[in-house]
Amino acid sequence: MRLRRTLLLLALLVVARPAAAQQLNLTGFDDYVRQALRDWEVPGVAIAIVKNDSVVFAKGYGVRRVGEPTPVDERTVFAIGSVSKAFTTAAVAALVDDGKVKWNDPVAKHLPGFELFDPYVTRELTITDLLTHRSGLDRADLLWYGTTHDREEILRRLRYQKPTWSFRSHFGYNNNLFTTAGQLAARVSGQSWDQFLARRFFEPLRMTSTNTTAAALSSYPNLATPHSRLEGRVQPVPWRVLDNAGPAGSIYSNVTDMAQWIRLQLGAGQYQGRQVLSRDVMKEMHTPQVVIRPDATSTLLFPAAHFITYGLGWFMHDYQGRKVIDHTGNIDGMSALVALLPEENVGFVILSNLSSNSLPKSLEFKLLDLILQAPARDWSQQLLKETRARDAQALAAEEKLLQQRVPGTRPTLALEKYAGTYLDDLYGEAILSLTDGRLTMRIAGGGLSDLEHWHSDLFRATPRDGPARRSMVTFTINAQGQVEELKLQTPGAAPAIFKGPSPSPLPAGREEAKRPPK
Repeated sequence: MRLRRTLLLLALLVVARPAAAQQLNLTGFDDYVRQALRDWEVPGVAIAIVKNDSVVFAKGYGVRRVGEPTPVDERTVFAIGSVSKAFTTAAVAALVDDGKVKWNDPVAKHLPGFELFDPYVTRELTITDLLTHRSGLDRADLLWYGTTHDREEILRRLRYQKPTWSFRSHFGYNNNLFTTAGQLAARVSGQSWDQFLARRFFEPLRMTSTNTTAAALSSYPNLATPHSRLEGRVQPVPWRVLDNAGPAGSIYSNVTDMAQWIRLQLGAGQYQGRQVLSRDVMKEMHTPQVVIRPDATSTLLFPAAHFITYGLGWFMHDYQGRKVIDHTGNIDGMSALVALLPEENVGFVILSNLSSNSLPKSLEFKLLDLILQAPARDWSQQLLKETRARDAQALAAEEKLLQQRVPGTRPTLALEKYAGTYLDDLYGEAILSLTDGRLTMRIAGGGLSDLEHWHSDLFRATPRDGPARRSMVTFTINAQGQVEELKLQTPGAAPAIFKGPSPSPLPAGREEAKRPPK
């Protein structure tokens, strides 16, 4: 009898060990997150973790708005930014499952009239190319960011964008081609991208707090406020309406909903017994498609990776011998991240309400170490140190620009001679107006920027309606003493050249009246 009891006890222990191994040891994680919030000066963050098809952790930290006590919880809604790209890819994948498209179909087959600058690329560009950032085009974010161009107009203007690299030779992040993919899905499905996502994903996954348009945000009682660092201080900023680039980054959600999305990803397309997407398309989305060469940005985002690739709407890299599938998202006032470890059947989402911060990345690697039981490293302090070093470099560049400023110079012409409408085939109109002796600029119907004379015919443009970075505007004067063109140089982007000006169709001062509300 004693022997039988002993054998039974041993059997129970053997069975119990794997069950215990399913539990995540998150000892100290709460304190780590709270300290990281203080160090990064992020007002709030929400985190959810999925393991073995169960939500094992969902929690909020900090506050929805700086200076106010209302806390963030697991149902607080944030913007997820470019994490939206995986949803657009999934929309296309659903159409592949339906037999309506193939991954390597030419884009022009499904979007009649679609045209790029290079006729060869127009003919050869495939759906897979749209979703892998290998088109040869750089970002050209000025086409959608803060403009009134709708999705169809963005697609039409892409024909004027000259390639930066050879076709399929280089990873070049491009939001506009994800917008193109969303419009392709809309054309093929007969529904808008927004409607298609709601029907095929949000509803079956019970993502009841998830939407694709900023207009719906006013209906959410539990909503995080976006923040940015302005003049060295974390401050609330207005919501940026991104609907025109929706397929690239306009989804809003909370970690409770996003945990259901993670369950679908880890479940090879199955959710609660229903095959929402086939295993084949899920495998294709999680397969590397293009290699990313290391640079300063990739080193910061993937500090421990030996290899970095991009699949279909997802980054892929190695960590501690495991495959990691992830994607970050950043828009005005918000930063987000979703990560999957397929071999461990674990995934997590991190949403925060401060733009361009690396807190989500810090917490990603902290969680990876905890999940994989790797040696502890203080990723928050490491990435914070590297971020501060980059910020110092940016300040040094700003200081260098100040030192290069030539004092005592004046514009070649009277300020009213610079006013008018300038044109660029790709970006559209840049309207300069003179109001109360100061020049203002509005591009493609977007927000106003104030132009400060820098020296000679160089001006600095500062946006009024958000945390966008300052740009430099150079006017070229021809031999007849007339303004010939306007060159807009934004940090990290190719210069935009606007020809003109023609006389402004608006009386002086009308542009001021159109300033969007904050």
